[in-house]
Amino acid sequence: MDKQHLEIHPEVRSALADGRPVVALESTIIAHGLPYPTNLDTARELEAIVRAEGAVPATIAIVAGKITVGLEDEALERLGRGDGVLKVSRRDLPIVVVRGADGATTVAATMLVAAAAGIEVFVTGGIGGVHRGAAQSFDVSADLQELARTPVAVVCAGAKAVLDLGATLEYLETHGVPMLGYRCDTFPAFYSRDSGLPVDLRADAVEDLAAVLHAKLDLGLEGGVVIANPIPEEHEMDPELVERTIRDALTAAADDGVRGKDVTPFLLSRIEASTGGASLQANRELVFNNARLGARLAIALRAHRLTA
Repeated sequence: MDKQHLEIHPEVRSALADGRPVVALESTIIAHGLPYPTNLDTARELEAIVRAEGAVPATIAIVAGKITVGLEDEALERLGRGDGVLKVSRRDLPIVVVRGADGATTVAATMLVAAAAGIEVFVTGGIGGVHRGAAQSFDVSADLQELARTPVAVVCAGAKAVLDLGATLEYLETHGVPMLGYRCDTFPAFYSRDSGLPVDLRADAVEDLAAVLHAKLDLGLEGGVVIANPIPEEHEMDPELVERTIRDALTAAADDGVRGKDVTPFLLSRIEASTGGASLQANRELVFNNARLGARLAIALRAHRLTA
């Protein structure tokens, strides 16, 4: 990506130039993932958590057609309140830039921009993946292809629970994306801690995660790494309740003709309504947990580099 298209906040630019730890944060959680004002409170809290852990936050978005790395509070407010903020994946970036529009970046677009800016660690809630029924719909998130080619470590609470998790992991395996579990042996299922599907490696220390990331870089392997960080146990939801709710929401989406990138926001909204807001709180807690780990990982990566 040509650097003329990147607007990097001075604090972020300075941290990158000095080799200090920086953590990328997505903006879809602000514009499309959570309702106002919870979305804005969550965005501010995420940045505060990253700072408290000793790293510099860099929320990524498109502001008036400019790809922006690190947002002022005014821009966060603009995304949180704004109607018509576009959901931006890799394919949408040139369109939104040319239109001079506001856009909230998905996992795929945030990874791409983070890598272009030189940021190694990205925190999100859950990655996209293979949708249920993809054999008929061919609905597979661009997040997976981005993970296969873009060298960024993505800290997440697994993939979104509305997806086909088994097929998602098969896709990542086929494309050579390592799946590391932080203090877990199985891939978390977003609202719950255990999908029953194994990760490639369990790491009980952040330094172990950093060592794997450096080894991957030293080996010249392309693509990213998924770091699966289960939702804290005290905030975990009942897996059976979640699954029943998802099935009902999928039926409603099919009845309403919801397709493509509108499916996940629709499902999450229905799940929130069906669980009386419990899923919303779980979503916030898991992404806060991921922010803590992401900041610690960015710090560990810097320490590993200094001692290597």
